[in-house]
Amino acid sequence: MSRTATARDWLQRHQRALVLALVTLMAYVAAMNRGNALAWGVAALLLSTLITGFVWPYWLVRRLSVVRTGPERASEGETLLWRMQVRNRGWLPRFMVELTDRLPFVGAAGGNPAPGPVVLGQLAYLPAGATRQLVVQLSCEKRGYYRLGPAGLAASFPLGLAEARHEGSDGIQTLLVYPQVFPIVTLPLRGSPSLINRGGLPLPDGTGSADFAGLREYRRGDNPRHVHWPTSARLNELMIREYEPLASAALCLALDLSPGANVGLGREASGEYAIRIAASIARYACEQAMPIRLEAAGVDAAVLSIPAGNGELHYRELLEFLAVAELASPCPYARVLERVAQQCQPGETVVALLAPPPAEAADVLRTLALVRSQGAHLLAVLLERQSFAAGAEPLSEVLTAGLLDLGAQVLTVRQGDDLVQVFNP
Repeated sequence: MSRTATARDWLQRHQRALVLALVTLMAYVAAMNRGNALAWGVAALLLSTLITGFVWPYWLVRRLSVVRTGPERASEGETLLWRMQVRNRGWLPRFMVELTDRLPFVGAAGGNPAPGPVVLGQLAYLPAGATRQLVVQLSCEKRGYYRLGPAGLAASFPLGLAEARHEGSDGIQTLLVYPQVFPIVTLPLRGSPSLINRGGLPLPDGTGSADFAGLREYRRGDNPRHVHWPTSARLNELMIREYEPLASAALCLALDLSPGANVGLGREASGEYAIRIAASIARYACEQAMPIRLEAAGVDAAVLSIPAGNGELHYRELLEFLAVAELASPCPYARVLERVAQQCQPGETVVALLAPPPAEAADVLRTLALVRSQGAHLLAVLLERQSFAAGAEPLSEVLTAGLLDLGAQVLTVRQGDDLVQVFNP
C-alpha cells in the first residue's frame, strides 16, 4: 500500500476525532479572547468529550476475556456453530462491545478470504463478573487447513472517535475442512467387485476378473478348484489352470496438483472439482472394500504417495490428505504418471483427473500410454478448462483423441455440472 493510500485511510478513520479536536481548539481560542466563563465551560466540555471518546473504548475492553469453542473438523459446505464466551472480570459493567475473529475460511469460496477480523456480533450489556455466550452460524466455504484467530473484542463506544481492540488466543486454534463428497453408486470399471462376486469365480492370486491363460504343474498352495482334471488324468499329474487378469479390484488416484491444471477461482476452480471427485471415488472404493492408493506431488516437488488400502481408517487418511492438498506443485503431471506406471499392477484401474495446459498434453498422453502398456486400465476424468475460466486454453484435441485410442473410459466435467448426475447417469 502506498504512503498516499495509507494517509488517506488514516484520515478517513480519524476524521470525526480531528473535527472535534479542531472545534475544541477553536472553542479555547474564543474563550481566551472573550474571557467569558460560559465560553470556558463550553471549551472544557468539548475537551472532556474528546478525552472520553478516546479513553472510554480502551476501558471497555479491559479485563474482558473471550474464548472460542466449536468443532475442529468439518466438511465443505457444512454450517458450523461457533460459541464465543465473553467474561467480564472487572467491577463495573461493560457496554456495546463487538466480538471479532479472524476466520480465513470466510469468503474462501470465491477466492477472496477475509483479510481481517470478521465482526460476529455485539454485546450491548455485560454485567460485572458475568459471562455471556454468543452463538454464531458460519458456513465452511472451502476445504483446507485454517489457523483461526485470534478472537478479539472491539469497542468505539460512545462517540466512535477511537476503536480499542483486545485479542486473545483461547479456545480452538485450527479448523480442518474436508472436501465435499457426493455419492457414487457405481463406477465404469472392468471387473468391479460386484461383477466378480456375481460370477463367484475364486482366482488363484488376489481378487479380480480374469481370462484363461494356460496350464501349468500343480504347486503347493494352489487352489484345488483350479485343477484341470481331464489334462491331469491324461498326463498322470495335477495340472492347474492359470488366469490372465483383466481387471483387479484396485484403484489408483493420480492427482495433478500443479497450478497450470488449476483453472478458475476459489471453490469453483478445476483443481477443487478434481479434489472433490477424488474424495468421492475414495469413499466409493473404501465402502466396496476395494484397495485404493493415491499418487501426487507436493509443493516441493516431492512425491506424495498413500499405499493401497481400504476401510474407514484408510478413507480418513485419504480424506485428510485431500483436505490439505495445495494446488501449487512445480512437478509436472507426467512425472506423477511415470511413477504410477512403475508401480501399477496388471488389471489395476488408474483414475486420471485431467486438466493439463495444451503444452503438457503430449507428455501426459505419452505417460498414460506407458500406464496402459503395464496392463492397467484408464478411467479419465476430463475437466473442461474453458468452462472454469473465460479465455482459458481448451484441452488439447490430441489428448482427447489419444485417450480414445488408448481405450480409456472417459467422463467429462464442466463447471457447474451436477457431479452426482455425471457419475451416476
